[in-house]
Amino acid sequence: MIHSADIREWRNRDVVDPKGQKIGALEAVYVDTTTDEPAMVTVRTGLPTRQRLVFVPVDEAVVGPGYVKVTHPKGLVKKAPSMGVDDILPVEREAEIFQHYDRAYAPGAHHGRRLARR
Repeated sequence: MIHSADIREWRNRDVVDPKGQKIGALEAVYVDTTTDEPAMVTVRTGLPTRQRLVFVPVDEAVVGPGYVKVTHPKGLVKKAPSMGVDDILPVEREAEIFQHYDRAYAPGAHHGRRLARR
């Protein structure tokens, strides 16, 4: 179990897939607003002049020295819904992210955000 108290240390760590292939650098952690536990991270990918942020679930991630290993292969993560490095995730796009990873989606309280950046 990953504890939300640890998330401050995750920023800029390498995010790797189950085979240890580097996907990118961890940009931000998003918690599930219903549990306040880490649910997704954004990973900075692409060329230095054309970077974007992709989302990947971290519910079964393993945190090691300098890396966060996720359970999804690099190819799937690279095809995940993305946004620009300076953008904010619109609430309307949250369902798209959950669907990409074959996960059930329900909006947060009062039909609000399910994911909140920490």
